[in-house]
Amino acid sequence: MIDVMRSESRVMSAACRTGLMLGLIATLGWAGRAGAYEAGPVANGGSVSGTVKFKGTPPPRAKLDVNKDTEVCGTTEKLSRELVVAPDGGIQYAVVSIPGIAKGKPFSTDKPVLDQKGCEYVPHIVLMPAGGDLDIQNSDGILHNIHTYSDKNPAVNRAQPKFKKVITESFKDPERVRLSCDVHGWMQGWLIVQDNPYYVVTDEKGAFKLTDVPPGDYEVKVWQEKLGETSQKVSVKPGADSAITVEMAGK
Repeated sequence: MIDVMRSESRVMSAACRTGLMLGLIATLGWAGRAGAYEAGPVANGGSVSGTVKFKGTPPPRAKLDVNKDTEVCGTTEKLSRELVVAPDGGIQYAVVSIPGIAKGKPFSTDKPVLDQKGCEYVPHIVLMPAGGDLDIQNSDGILHNIHTYSDKNPAVNRAQPKFKKVITESFKDPERVRLSCDVHGWMQGWLIVQDNPYYVVTDEKGAFKLTDVPPGDYEVKVWQEKLGETSQKVSVKPGADSAITVEMAGK
């Protein structure tokens, strides 16, 4: 009888331990999901649009030294894209975002693609959701080597010969990731791993628009690889557009 009671006690203890572990796992799982972005319909959403402008006289764009694979890479003159300013002052390739939105519109269903074309990264800045996959294409038919520099995501350092047209990499954590090619040192670009879909890159006139923004008060952030980061407060009204102009000065 004593042996039977001891056996039952051991079984109950094991069951209790299993129950506690499962409960802990469930709790941690819910905690992880609670911090994730929740996508869904946005009722009476508004928008934020505007222009990012350079304050002052912008410096001239530097000519890049194309010194390898010139039969492919040197067919056109290449200028630095780290600061591209239009004649009227609009800044191209600035990233405009509204951080901290936990619930809103879905991410784009288009798979993000980074192409190596003409020995440049196209686009210069690519956006992708955290936890998603990025297709890295090689349209040049020569050897490239994709090398990433980041703080949160593991570095990628992979050769991509001409016969390997596409490689796919995933990036789990939101952050800015610098891109470089170890074969062609002038090739530079950026990957923005998003924590929500309210990110956009300014066009050649410095213009941008963020759509389906839940009504509320926000701080819009603007980051530019040469000029750094600035922010501006904005109030989004239901069904209305909030227009802003952001100025950034040289350093």
